[in-house]
Amino acid sequence: MPTTVITGGKVITMDPANPAAEAVAARDGRILAVGREQDVLAAAGPGAEVVDAGGRSVVPGFIDPHNHLLSTAETLVAVDARYPAVGSAADLVAAVAAEAARTPAGQWIRAYGMDDAKFPGGRPTRRQLDEATTDHPVIVYHVSGHHAVVNSAALAWRGIGEDVADPAGGSFVRDEGGRLTGMVLDSAMELLLPVAVDIGCHGPNFHVDLPQEQLRSWLEMAGDTYLRAGVTTVCDPQVSRRELLVYRSAWKAGTLPVRTVVMPLSHMLDELSSIGLAGPFGDDRLRFGAMKFYCDGTLLGGTAMFEEPYGEGFTGSLYHRPDELTDLVRRAAAAGWQIGIHTQGDRAMGYSLDAVKAAVAVSGDDARPRIEHCGHPTPAQVRDFAALGVIPVNQPNFLHDSGTDFVRRLGDKRAHRLQPMREEIDAGLRPVLSSDSFVSSLRPMETVANAVRRRTREGGPIGAEQAITLEEALRAHTLDAAYALRMEDRIGSLTPGKLADVAVLDADVRSLPAEALAGVDAWLTMLDGRVVHRPA
Repeated sequence: MPTTVITGGKVITMDPANPAAEAVAARDGRILAVGREQDVLAAAGPGAEVVDAGGRSVVPGFIDPHNHLLSTAETLVAVDARYPAVGSAADLVAAVAAEAARTPAGQWIRAYGMDDAKFPGGRPTRRQLDEATTDHPVIVYHVSGHHAVVNSAALAWRGIGEDVADPAGGSFVRDEGGRLTGMVLDSAMELLLPVAVDIGCHGPNFHVDLPQEQLRSWLEMAGDTYLRAGVTTVCDPQVSRRELLVYRSAWKAGTLPVRTVVMPLSHMLDELSSIGLAGPFGDDRLRFGAMKFYCDGTLLGGTAMFEEPYGEGFTGSLYHRPDELTDLVRRAAAAGWQIGIHTQGDRAMGYSLDAVKAAVAVSGDDARPRIEHCGHPTPAQVRDFAALGVIPVNQPNFLHDSGTDFVRRLGDKRAHRLQPMREEIDAGLRPVLSSDSFVSSLRPMETVANAVRRRTREGGPIGAEQAITLEEALRAHTLDAAYALRMEDRIGSLTPGKLADVAVLDADVRSLPAEALAGVDAWLTMLDGRVVHRPA
């Protein structure tokens, strides 16, 4: 492999021993040298390819520690129901009808990203979707991925009638007359979809049964979208047999587009324990990481569990009884797994805290427990997290996309303490940044901008006192994200000997106002020392 030297840039290494540099060189898939331009060129020797970054920022390849890679690939070929393009039930009906007009009768129509909290008339119903088509089963995923709304054809396809019972950890929404509205919440999705795996009450089931070849094709096609944004590593936080088979197939073929860490869902605990498997396990391209658990539901969809109800009388829901969650997490930790628990509301945070304590007690000195989303920890819970070494896995894009809705539903006091990263850093924690794509944009600089700005889509503040600096945000999306994946010894900083994952951004980000950061993408991306994205 030829040696490549990036010069003329402003190198932000994320290496505390050498934080800034003029140039970086890569050879044989690893960082060869970082430092003064003349020294790096000398280390590279004659014949090296030299890339002039033209004054742009050069950073480690971005690491997204909570990104549903395969599901994101699916959304890129489905109906886009995201706000603001779809801002009402009428808009949704129109989008589905347009897709129905070009889809053979009987085939499923899938749409992603619906944010009904912004719809003037509230949640759409199956009767409204029936206006779009009665010849196709339709499923429209909520922006959170935890809920969906379907038409009557979808209910009929699954044989679901008015007498259907709510499963543990989920429900079918009904109108005042007790009739199904078509909205399904959390684990009730398991009963509705043509799913590839049965995950029971262990999480929302969006593991749709589709041909493996088709899924792999979509995965490979999605690669350019990630690499253009400078993403070189992702951690898929909800992996079943379906996802693992597709990732392994792409890995074997050499077409897995980015480094991929998988978090198997907790329904697989007994099966994996029976063969003695626990993460970290794998190679630098595909590996097992932590195990994923769910405590409460979604803040975006009204099923997060708080001490006080919120929104339109939302009381929240749990996937497991608190004692069951603690036992499940303890068993996983005892089997050798790092654990990650989806948790949003403060009451649920208390339940997850009990489970984390049980895990740490059997995990040894380097447990690195993760709290996925970590929506609303109380100050006391933040202090407890610091003592336990908890890693909050945050998504500040939610604050931009839905911050106005959060203020309306939660009130000022709670809304402005969501994802309290400033408080967490000051307490000694290492919170990390992630996208939760497909739920929000996968572009890292958009995530960085929202952590720095703490502004809503409408321009209002959302916890401005919890804002972090640009340097802290970049670290949270690189080196600290690598730490969350137990990969800080090989990625996350531009340090000689580490894997050569590099992003040359299309601007000098330190010179930009915060308002401009969200528009930044990668000008050039290097993965394993190979240039995988470059300017046209």
